[in-house]
Amino acid sequence: MSAAEALPETLLPYQQRLLEATREHQVVVCEKSRRIGATWAIAADAVLSAGAERSAGGSDVLYIGYKVDLAREFVDTAAMWGRAFHLAAEESQEFLFSDGPDRDIQAFRIRFASGFKIVALSSRPRSLRGHQGYVVIDEAAFHDDLAEVLKAALALLIWGGRVLVISTHDGTENPFAELCEDIRAGKRPFELLRIPFEDAVRDGLYRRICLARGIAWSAEGEVAWVQEIRDFYGEDAGEELDCIPRDGGGKYLPRALLEARAVPRPVLRLALPSEFVDAPEDTRVREIDEWIAEHLAPVVEELPQNLRSFLGEDFGRSGDLTTLWPLLLDRDLTRLTPFLVELRNVPFTSQWQIVRWLLEHLPRFSGAAFDKGVNGAYLAEVARQRWGSDMIAEVQIGEPWYRANMPILKAAIEDGTIELIADADVIDDFRTIEMIRGVPRPAKRTKDEKGQRHGDSAIAAALALAKSRDDDTGPVRFAVAGRRVSTAAYADDPDLFRTPT
Repeated sequence: MSAAEALPETLLPYQQRLLEATREHQVVVCEKSRRIGATWAIAADAVLSAGAERSAGGSDVLYIGYKVDLAREFVDTAAMWGRAFHLAAEESQEFLFSDGPDRDIQAFRIRFASGFKIVALSSRPRSLRGHQGYVVIDEAAFHDDLAEVLKAALALLIWGGRVLVISTHDGTENPFAELCEDIRAGKRPFELLRIPFEDAVRDGLYRRICLARGIAWSAEGEVAWVQEIRDFYGEDAGEELDCIPRDGGGKYLPRALLEARAVPRPVLRLALPSEFVDAPEDTRVREIDEWIAEHLAPVVEELPQNLRSFLGEDFGRSGDLTTLWPLLLDRDLTRLTPFLVELRNVPFTSQWQIVRWLLEHLPRFSGAAFDKGVNGAYLAEVARQRWGSDMIAEVQIGEPWYRANMPILKAAIEDGTIELIADADVIDDFRTIEMIRGVPRPAKRTKDEKGQRHGDSAIAAALALAKSRDDDTGPVRFAVAGRRVSTAAYADDPDLFRTPT
């Protein structure tokens, strides 16, 4: 077998299916993964279309991107294919595409001996009147006005043109996602294709990459490469690779609603330098006690003593925050938020020192829910050992928990039965909650000069709310040194609940 015979077909099966669909249907809509070479294949089809004689089905090709870089990249790729197929009559050139009076669009063009051309536009045209052929609308989800672009393109169908609309997703409320749903619902008579990353890999994407890079393919290497790509996209992999748009256009809670429920309350923030963990124990204990006395004790002392209190804790150590969200259950069952505590880069033992003091001093403390994931297990466990499993819930936060608890938090915010805090970072935490695979959860980490956040306040609030709604909480009781006592005992002997020295 010759070397040429040993080479695989130029286009992979999923690329072939895409191009076959564009020849069998006038309008094709394709939702796709990133990094699978779809545009590369479309450029080949564009060259074959523009390079063919009219009698063989040749036509002009109009490529519409949403920025200059896409247009330039497409025409450069088409020029490569033109040379490979020996079809291009001239090199690509830049020009201004007339889009009506007083408006020109930066564009790139390749002419062919057939008399047809490929034109790549850098932004949406108002009209394609006077043009005919094959229209490609690339990364459609990111166009400013997809409806107008599509309207202009569909006008060409009267004279036998073709239209391909292709894109990765950008939220379910995006016009591209809505177009896909309309096709699925039978509202639009177009052909719909879906090319997720998994299908591309199964059809040989990684094998082709190995061939292009001159490296040997192996099953182990493919598994590692796929994982590397998924790790790169992280929580965005569903949308970027699996053709699953984020529900609700991304945001789960409108900013206007959050701000309407926010009240001015203190946010107590403690951020420690990295060297603090190496300080002598007595120094660490003393400095934390001083911080408690200066910042935490004054706000706790002002709390009404007749209301039951709860706490939600979302754990973080060197990256995310540990957030402590207290709630007071008012007589009308409204959850009041008297203050918030944020701990950044605070050692485990120092966190426990703060949490222990807080739970010992909150009025009529009735229970807390702790994030026990990974490093948070320590704090959750020692709290449970001190106050008992009825009072302390150790929560494994994941998809099932988000699915069950975030809708409850949202309903409480909508009903006005929970207070939020008027703080920009706190509100931004709630804004990171998005619908991902149908589950509301923090979508991505944010970072500023103070450090990173990952919806910490929203998670802590949901934990506190869940514990305050827990019907199993029962009478207000405390667990100390392995035994339970009621609030009546606290009234008789408050020192019983102080931390032993």
